Amino acid sequence: MDREMIIVLDFGGQYNQLIARRVRECHVYAEVFPYTTSLEKIKEINPRGIIFTGGPNSVYREDSPSCSDEIFKLGIPILGICYGAQLMAYKLGGEVKTAPVSEYGHTDVTIDDPQDVLFTDVEKNTVAWMSHTDYIARIPEGFRITAHTANCPVAAMSDPERRFYAVQFHPEVTHTREGQKILRHFVVDVCGCSGDWQMDSFVKTTVEELRARIGSGKVLCALSGGVDSSVAAVLLSRAVGKQLTCVFVDHGLLRKDEGDQVEAVFGPDGPYDLNFIRVDAQDRFFNALKGVTEPEKKRKIIGEGFIRVFEEEARKIGAVDFLVQGTIYPDVIESGLGKSATIKSHHNVGGLPSVIDFKEIVEPLRYLFKDEVRQVGRELGIPEYLVDRQPFPGPGLGIRVIGEVTPEKVKIVQEADAIWREEIRKAGLNKGLAQYYAALTNLRSVGVMGDFRTYDYAIALRAVNTSDFMTADAAQIPWDVLSRVTDRIVNEVKGVNRVLYDCTGKPPATIEFE
Repeated sequence: MDREMIIVLDFGGQYNQLIARRVRECHVYAEVFPYTTSLEKIKEINPRGIIFTGGPNSVYREDSPSCSDEIFKLGIPILGICYGAQLMAYKLGGEVKTAPVSEYGHTDVTIDDPQDVLFTDVEKNTVAWMSHTDYIARIPEGFRITAHTANCPVAAMSDPERRFYAVQFHPEVTHTREGQKILRHFVVDVCGCSGDWQMDSFVKTTVEELRARIGSGKVLCALSGGVDSSVAAVLLSRAVGKQLTCVFVDHGLLRKDEGDQVEAVFGPDGPYDLNFIRVDAQDRFFNALKGVTEPEKKRKIIGEGFIRVFEEEARKIGAVDFLVQGTIYPDVIESGLGKSATIKSHHNVGGLPSVIDFKEIVEPLRYLFKDEVRQVGRELGIPEYLVDRQPFPGPGLGIRVIGEVTPEKVKIVQEADAIWREEIRKAGLNKGLAQYYAALTNLRSVGVMGDFRTYDYAIALRAVNTSDFMTADAAQIPWDVLSRVTDRIVNEVKGVNRVLYDCTGKPPATIEFE
């Protein structure tokens, strides 16, 4: 596809995918590649610009991630962020050392050159998010210092002639007050991008590509009823019509009454002209999860269980070549990209078994972020109540039950979660929250119910605010709502005597518990 593109070269930074997300907010397509990507591949892609991410290493160590010197001779604009800034300085003849004073968190930044293209319209004294122990001690020839902090003499530098720019701070995080403006200046003013990344053109182009790719083949869509798989299903339905069969696996790990709700929407009485099959596989999944407590193992068991059910259903249908999944970009990156750390294996990416009885896996949303998926859903005419549905992981409540997963524990979570979501809606808070749910901890403690001692579980409530699901803040839920939910759960849900509220953001936590 011929479109403007920015490459994000990942050097192990925790915000790599967030950089790509921020570039897309400029309506410019961006994709994350490992730092090991060959020069030939980069030339083939022919990006409008390259962004080096942060990373946890020191550029002057022999085993640290690096890049070819030749990348600086391609004539492509480059922006280095944090480690990426230090790498640029180091590779081009500057000097990087351990900083006398490390900087972490909100930091006051002074702009030394307000005429620099990155800092056009940026306040002279602004606030940025820092996270570094090394610093640029000497800039390379041809560069000039464009910003500093009290402890960092080179908070930013630039070489406009070669279109090389570097910032020691992280413009991609929301804590950097004018970070998006700085990134936009690089993408639009330095790289010359016009902004052709739009969801309406994505739908049209993707439907055409799917038709060409699938031809007259039969397609099976793994439908969970969540936002991602629902959008993927409708997208495929538009592309290939009755060649598509949607298989909904009821694995016993769904939210309360969710199986019936999914069937009501996508089944024979629903608004979509789909071939729909519901498979009751609850016993199969619970038996496979017996005695398993490690989160990654649970994800892989659930992932393989899904695939085996889909294979069995495909054999019944006959001659199904393509398996469609609602994989989205955060799933791909969190499951491990190149030599980046695997945060957790998503059941539809890192949780897939090595042998799959399908000719090809089709993932039409693989390079989209969650809010982009919702935009695609709206472009497809999917009702708002489906597009705005609460995100729900493929492994379901299997990763919201800490420790071994049993039918009894799942029942507890289903009831507690239903109460939490009902009270959030009653309080009118649901539209302002990105995600909220209840999880069952593996903690049991002493309590008192009436005149009797109890020894029961603790439920953890979670609610977050986020626009991209890459970073998130814990929502500040009014105390009266939390109190009301707590009273209902401990009185209405058997086996629970404590309710906790999770105040942790992402990072350091993830949005899901496991």
